[in-house]
Amino acid sequence: MAVVRSGRRGDDEFVEFARASSARLQRAAYLLTGDRHQAEEAAQAALVRVYASWGRVRRKDPYAYARTVLANLITDQWRRPMREYATEQLPEQPVARDVADDVTRRRWLIGALKALSPRERTVIVMRHLFDITEVDVARELNLSLGTVKSLNSRALAKLRISVPSPRQGMESGATR
Repeated sequence: MAVVRSGRRGDDEFVEFARASSARLQRAAYLLTGDRHQAEEAAQAALVRVYASWGRVRRKDPYAYARTVLANLITDQWRRPMREYATEQLPEQPVARDVADDVTRRRWLIGALKALSPRERTVIVMRHLFDITEVDVARELNLSLGTVKSLNSRALAKLRISVPSPRQGMESGATR
C-alpha cells in the first residue's frame, strides 16, 4: 500500500497567506459592503475559495486571486441579496471605544462609497485601497481598460462633487 503525503507544506503556506491577508481582505470587504458582518463573511468565503484552488494559485499571485474572488463574491451578493432571518438571540454588541475621529471618517467613507454604483465602488476600492493598476483591475474584473478608466473617473468626480470631506463636515458643523 502506497503512503500518500497530506500536502502539509501547502497547508502551512496557505495558513501563513491567510494570516497575512485576512485583515486587509476584511477591510476591503467592509468598504464594499458597509457592513462588518457581511465583510467578515465575504472575506472568509474568499479565503475558503482560495484554499480550494491553492494548489493552482499558490505559485502565481494568491493575493490577486483572493481580491478577485472577494470582489466577485460581493458583486454576486448585490445581484442576489442575502435574506436575513430573525433569531431569538441578539448578536454580540461591539465594545464602545472613544474613537470619534475614526468613526467620523469611517462613516464618511461608507457614505461616500454608498453614493456610487456597485461597479464604481468595486473599481475605486481595488484601484485606490489595494493600489492596483488600472490594467490589473480590468484583468481581475474581466472589464476593458476603457471601462475601468471611465468608472474610476466618474466615481472620483461623483465623490468630489457630492460628498464633502470629513474635515469639511466637522468644520461646517462647528460653525453653526
